[in-house]
Amino acid sequence: MENELLRYERLAEDLGSIIVAGNLRPGERLPSVRRLSRERRLSVSTVLQALHQLEDRGLVEARPQSGYFVRHATAPRAQPNARSTPDAPVPVDVSQRLMRVVQTGMQPGVAPLGAAEPASALLPLAALQRLYGGVVRRHPQLLAGPSHINTDEPALVRQLVLRSVGWAGPLAANEFVITNSCTESLGLCLRAVTRPGDTVAVESPTYHLMLQLLEVMGLKALEIPTDPRTGLSIEALDLATRESRVAACLLVPNASNPLGSIMPDEHKRRLAKLTAERGVAVIEDDIYGDLHFSGERPWPIKAFDKGDNVMLCSSFSKCLSPALRIGFVAAGRYRAQIALHKTITSGGTNPVTQQVLAEYLESGAYARHMRGLRRTYERQVDAMRASVARHFPAATRITRPQGGFVLWVELPEGVDTTALYDRAIAAGVAYVPGELFSASGMYRNCLRLNCGNPHTPEVEDAVRRLGGLIVG
Repeated sequence: MENELLRYERLAEDLGSIIVAGNLRPGERLPSVRRLSRERRLSVSTVLQALHQLEDRGLVEARPQSGYFVRHATAPRAQPNARSTPDAPVPVDVSQRLMRVVQTGMQPGVAPLGAAEPASALLPLAALQRLYGGVVRRHPQLLAGPSHINTDEPALVRQLVLRSVGWAGPLAANEFVITNSCTESLGLCLRAVTRPGDTVAVESPTYHLMLQLLEVMGLKALEIPTDPRTGLSIEALDLATRESRVAACLLVPNASNPLGSIMPDEHKRRLAKLTAERGVAVIEDDIYGDLHFSGERPWPIKAFDKGDNVMLCSSFSKCLSPALRIGFVAAGRYRAQIALHKTITSGGTNPVTQQVLAEYLESGAYARHMRGLRRTYERQVDAMRASVARHFPAATRITRPQGGFVLWVELPEGVDTTALYDRAIAAGVAYVPGELFSASGMYRNCLRLNCGNPHTPEVEDAVRRLGGLIVG
């Protein structure tokens, strides 16, 4: 099965490179399925898989009784630019509006372009299920452990340490705390370094769940301009931390949500040094770090941390299963406070699931799975970009994510995506309005789309309907 998978992906890459290079022109017919099957010595089903992949990427189209043709290219779209943000921190009030968006976006018959969730078909659920049975048989004592004490399974901690070896030196095993999710990790870190009324610097736009955490903890958000290409502005953060007290930074530097940007290493180095010198704790969400699209895995800010000032948070919910409910934080010098808050608020993290995850990582299956998943997410993001370019207004700007599986879309001035939302749901399409990614209510002409599902004809039609509402 794996060899067949590699074969159809190789054929898709070969044909795609010819199209992108201009050697096959828009409207030109591709070689027939039978010819490709014969010449490449592949089964017909393998050739069709490759052609369907090219359809998902918006490069070819099928014409009944005629074959496959190179799709007419859409005009390239510019990326959004970083915007100026308010100088003063503001209280956060997004939770009620966000919960309504989450609930309506999950209704039956609504295209799932809102919540950033992967399609279950992309996840190794069968392999995890088999591991659960084996772990319970081989480690029955894990079912009898205490629930009120937070216990980190050594096998999982060891795997997390090994995964950090490539980040300019391994993290220390004794700084890890295993949690119930990345969200819990972020919340524990905030509790460890802030008090109600404190100011926390965030990217702008930033992940809406981070704003919810600030809201429930009574913290203020200081929005820092963020570029879709290079991430948060270090210069703006420098100025902000000179002029006012900032307790912490809450950031997604690798494949940020919603922009998909990856902060350059030099910016990460400068940020780690700046925040350490000014006593500003850094809480880093690295949940998309393994989902980069090209080159080597990007280093986290934690790799440049010389003073144990950076708390690195992550989980496996975007690549293995959201239902695992396993996250972690490499907590630096804040480990004791975080472990205490963890014990008080939620007690232990499921030891059976910790062992399952440890064995999956140790087997090498995770690395193999991730190689294919990264390519799949990249194709799905590319297909969504092409679809938005086809169906949205000509002045629309679209990000070019460097990882992850969400897309940020900036519509012409005058379009209000919050006001449009109810009509979109009525038309069977979900998205997240842009203002929910800003504490101050910016980005009302923006929206975020989930690309975690294969770009099927149904998804293409949903984007077409949404574009019609925007234009109309």
